Amino acid sequence: MGSIDFSIDMAAADMLLRLGLAAFCGLLIGFEREARDRPAGMRTHMLTSLAAALFAVIAIEMIARFGSDSAATQLDPIRVVEAVTAGVAFLAAGTIIQSRGSVKGLTTGAGMWLAGAVGLASGAGFYLVAASGTVLALLILLPFKFMEDRLFDEGSADDRKQDRPKA
Repeated sequence: MGSIDFSIDMAAADMLLRLGLAAFCGLLIGFEREARDRPAGMRTHMLTSLAAALFAVIAIEMIARFGSDSAATQLDPIRVVEAVTAGVAFLAAGTIIQSRGSVKGLTTGAGMWLAGAVGLASGAGFYLVAASGTVLALLILLPFKFMEDRLFDEGSADDRKQDRPKA
């Protein structure tokens, strides 16, 4: 009978850094959605980013355990990227709603897709890529919404509803 092996090739501190960074970046990306009371906020973005990072770490560990030249594995990181992208796209599509000729949730869906990409970057150990993607997301989400509201003086449909007196 074989023994159970709980060891990993990656240092535990490195693994925790990768997963922690993914969760933190997801929190930052989801914060703006949460502040605007959108359907997918901090927890959803954190979980999306963390899951993507976990898939990246698992792929790295499987290659370390089984080898890239064995019959059990093939070294193709694009497969992990494609699988995570498809899964996150499915979740993000669920946040997009079409009602009365209006489409809502596109920014939330795009944010979840971005959280998945940031999680993959973090899980693969590309810390600068993950951090840069998060910073750019915040620069897009926060000031650009303010600029849209000021420049186009319309705001979102939700913002206009809040300004109307209740009948």
